[in-house]
Amino acid sequence: MQENQYQSLDRSARLSVAPMMDWTDRHCRYLHRLMSRETLLYTEMVTSPALVQGGALHLLDYNPEEHPVALQLGGSDPAELAAAAKIGEDAGYDEINLNCGCPSDRVQSGTFGAVLMRTPDLVAECCAAMQDAVRVEVTVKCRIGVDDQDAHQVLPDFIKRVSDAGVKRFIIHARKAWLQGLSPKENREIPPLDYDLVHQIKADNPDLHISINGGITTLDQAEQHLDHGLDGVMVGRAAYHSPSDILCAADARIYGGDGITDPHEVVLQMLPYIDRHIAQGGRLHQVTRHMLGLFMGRPGARGWRRLLSEEAHLGDPSVVKRALERLS
Repeated sequence: MQENQYQSLDRSARLSVAPMMDWTDRHCRYLHRLMSRETLLYTEMVTSPALVQGGALHLLDYNPEEHPVALQLGGSDPAELAAAAKIGEDAGYDEINLNCGCPSDRVQSGTFGAVLMRTPDLVAECCAAMQDAVRVEVTVKCRIGVDDQDAHQVLPDFIKRVSDAGVKRFIIHARKAWLQGLSPKENREIPPLDYDLVHQIKADNPDLHISINGGITTLDQAEQHLDHGLDGVMVGRAAYHSPSDILCAADARIYGGDGITDPHEVVLQMLPYIDRHIAQGGRLHQVTRHMLGLFMGRPGARGWRRLLSEEAHLGDPSVVKRALERLS
């Protein structure tokens, strides 16, 4: 990747939508891209064994309109991750991200995700191998620590070892992960947030691009982090459940541009996409399930959600127009 391409991704990463299993699939990302031309989008986590050993290349399907879009990989074997990263680059992804933050039991059993916070040298080795294999940027998403680790000691050491291997962009979820005793949902809510630590990491590493993640639900909060020196903000569930609140205003407020600010217009632009998806053998609810929160907090939102929830499984795309009429 050329230097100007890195700079372009750095700019896009001022705001990003977190990789979320079962949520940020290609239909979700297409919807989000209609609302923001600029925001950096991420795939769901794809494991390196699935690509390299299983040949599950369908997991990399995406729409060209999604760019800039990053592939998040899960794994812990340097050679296998390098091979998976090359597959992702060949598929056209703009960035390869290594997951060092997911705490689920399934991920732990594969010796990757948040458990990698315990082995920074292995993470550094993995990232070096991936960088040797691809020209696109390799980034890391991590926690501030796991279990009883002292985050104020562990995180700076982790960042140093991995950045010494060549990684220049980190997304830090500002919570520890508890590998035993808490569910993935509880790990997103119970461990306390330590935003100050993430800001200190940036202050101590001015040459690194540091994004913050965790507990951020509004653009006001995102702008506060950016105004206080961070390079980027990653928003998770708020961008999914209330996407228009986050993404329809993002291009103007975060990037100084313009975009589609009316979710009604977003729905109209989704209709041809829905028709193409159904014509290719897809099912309506595979797309509309990501659209339920488009009008969250607005008049008629309940009727919109109810009609799509109750009738989308029947497969008639006219339900989307009928649901939209309930908002007028």
